[in-house]
Amino acid sequence: MLRSQFEEELLNLHNQFYEMGMMVSNVVHKSVRAYINHDKKIANEVIDYDVEINDMEVKLEKKSFEMIALQQPVTTDLRMIITVMKASSDLERMADHAVSIAKSTIRLKGETRIPEIEKEISDMSDYVKKMVDNVLIAYVKTDQKDARMIAKMDSRVNEYFDSIYSHSIKAMQANPETVVSGTDYLHVATYLERIGDYVTNICEWIVYLATGKITELNSNHDE
Repeated sequence: MLRSQFEEELLNLHNQFYEMGMMVSNVVHKSVRAYINHDKKIANEVIDYDVEINDMEVKLEKKSFEMIALQQPVTTDLRMIITVMKASSDLERMADHAVSIAKSTIRLKGETRIPEIEKEISDMSDYVKKMVDNVLIAYVKTDQKDARMIAKMDSRVNEYFDSIYSHSIKAMQANPETVVSGTDYLHVATYLERIGDYVTNICEWIVYLATGKITELNSNHDE
């Protein structure tokens, strides 16, 4: 294969990854909006999107393996292909957590809700979405400095989680009628916290892409 053709394939891989990232950012945002607004229609849209996102990941992985096997790329090219392969797997898991949030929307019917905690969940979600969008820009620019800064944002996500956890427990102790929704808030906050962890994983792949070194940016890793 000609070098120019290989570079075109590499660019396509890069663009497809970015497109998948934008779609994941969208479903994360939509899943929480659906949850807060009790909107089952949007929740179902999120669940439907999941098939498309899974397909995108499979295609990216297949293309990555093909390019490695047929072209035997070295150094920077190989790093880029590996980054796309690994980071797309993180994106796919983020989408899985968005689907779990959407399923919570469908499950929570007529339960006693706690508006203050839902406001915190909404704020946490906006913050996580900002991390997702920022990491995609850092990826496009191969900006390891930004990637390191975004990874540091994850500590704020953990603070949101701790606050929602403590408020939910207090609410459930004070009013047994909130036990179902309170437990669900804990689940949703956990899903968002894990999405933050996956963003940090992608930050690590951006640093690898820029430097060739595997660097751990967050001790709070999700297996």
